[in-house]
Amino acid sequence: MDNSEIKVLERSVDQLLGLVQRLERENGSLRTREAELLAERGHLIEKTEKARARVEAIITRLKAMEKES
Repeated sequence: MDNSEIKVLERSVDQLLGLVQRLERENGSLRTREAELLAERGHLIEKTEKARARVEAIITRLKAMEKES
């Protein structure tokens, strides 16, 4: 292997290392974003369940009032 082939190989390895580092950073960012979205989803599910319970309670009260009249 001559010197020019080694230089080409070194450049290729450097490019691959750079790509690996960029992908590791991107992966970390995506994992952080995923965790944030999962937490937000949990919060929204909780809010939805509370709202559903309130609406069901209102419906129950309205039906009770309807029977009384």
